[in-house]
Amino acid sequence: MLLKLLKAKIHRATVTFTDVNYHGSITIDADLLEASGMLPNEAVLISDCENGSRFETYIIPGPRGSGTIGINGAAARLTAVGHRVIIMCFIQATPEEAQTHRSTVVIADENNRSSQIVRNLSKLSPQ
Repeated sequence: MLLKLLKAKIHRATVTFTDVNYHGSITIDADLLEASGMLPNEAVLISDCENGSRFETYIIPGPRGSGTIGINGAAARLTAVGHRVIIMCFIQATPEEAQTHRSTVVIADENNRSSQIVRNLSKLSPQ
């Protein structure tokens, strides 16, 4: 049996552009990608905090230090510049692997820079 676990999340990043005519994907500042451990071409689930839209796409890296969060292709119709989004990717793990898995959560500031990084252990902590 495999479990689906959060690998990484960029929390409340601000959409800086949308381009419905581009052939798809989300453009993410390379600094945020590095901080989160997300990779170019990795599948991600996007959740728009303003309107509740959720959609899946893949990552393309944006210029380092630019603060870019761009929603491309048809998904551009599901969000807007200035909206806050949560960007998530997942892994498949065995129950044994899940015991020691740590997800990475990058909290984005108003300029789409990493303001905090949290690493969460999947294993339940004793109460």
